[in-house]
Amino acid sequence: MTEQDKQFMIEAIQLSRNGMQNNEGGPFGAIVVKDGKIVGRGNNKVTSSNDPTAHAEVTAIRDACKNLGTFQLDDCIIYSSCEPCPMCLGAIYWARPKKLYFACSREDAANINFDDDFIYKEIPLPIDQRQIPTAQIMQEKGVEVFNEWAAKEDKKEY
Repeated sequence: MTEQDKQFMIEAIQLSRNGMQNNEGGPFGAIVVKDGKIVGRGNNKVTSSNDPTAHAEVTAIRDACKNLGTFQLDDCIIYSSCEPCPMCLGAIYWARPKKLYFACSREDAANINFDDDFIYKEIPLPIDQRQIPTAQIMQEKGVEVFNEWAAKEDKKEY
């Protein structure tokens, strides 16, 4: 960890504080950095936007991708005020940054009633044992579109 890493983490933590104080959502902030410059900022906006996906990391990734004109964050570093929840971790992996730093742990978040551990525990369970009833239906119809994608010659790979 460098002094620059510390300064970027301070920025992410300050975003978490600002968003919380402005009643935009929970106390979470994140930034995306490329070549030593902040290219994306985000804080939790779940309650102010009525969007359960508006977590800090997701909003920062969306901002960075818009600013960079790309759907992948190659050579970027994400700084988050807290260990990402499973949704955010998935978004981070899809964005493909080169590194992730976080300040608070998921245990720290659970101590203030943000219990992401519940979802972490649900993911490895068989579908029929999860809390939200889930069932696969109409696979054949869905696969038809997948096959069309596989044959599509002008698709943009990602």
